Amino acid sequence: MVIRHLYTALFGILMLLSSFTVSAETDVLVGNATYKLSSGDIIRVTVYGEPDLSIEQTRLTDAGTFSYPFVGEVKAQGRTAAELERLLSNALQGGFLVEPRVSVSVLEYREFYISGEVKQPGGYKYQPGLNLRRAIALAGGLTERASTRRITIVRDIDPERKPVKVALDEAVRPGDTINIAQGFF
Repeated sequence: MVIRHLYTALFGILMLLSSFTVSAETDVLVGNATYKLSSGDIIRVTVYGEPDLSIEQTRLTDAGTFSYPFVGEVKAQGRTAAELERLLSNALQGGFLVEPRVSVSVLEYREFYISGEVKQPGGYKYQPGLNLRRAIALAGGLTERASTRRITIVRDIDPERKPVKVALDEAVRPGDTINIAQGFF
């Protein structure tokens, strides 16, 4: 009887833990599902069972393209990884493979840029979960003349390239350009 209760309790705990794992994976997938590829991103293309058609890593060109066997130049700019998977599957299906299973993953995101009143302005590798405070830390911190209230970001995804005033807890995205202005005493 005691053993039966132990098994029931253990089963309940395992079910609870598996639900946390599934929800965490879902959150990650939702975030990546909306990410649009652009120049500078490094991707991996895997075609299951076809090592000759798989690419371990390739950096997207300035035009947001990459060269792919039997297909030629492929435009990845502005597409999600799932959209690129479908595009490559359709290109390979029929002429080359019966039912290709293509997987595309982002290995390294394009850089973000920070300028103005930071100690080491320049381009830095994007890391998921990055916010403005952490971006400033990567750039060596603020100078003594920096303003914490006059910070703007130009989003890479904004076609108008309009600077937006932001707070220190603002999320930073790949390709963003951050400017820290001088503070007036």
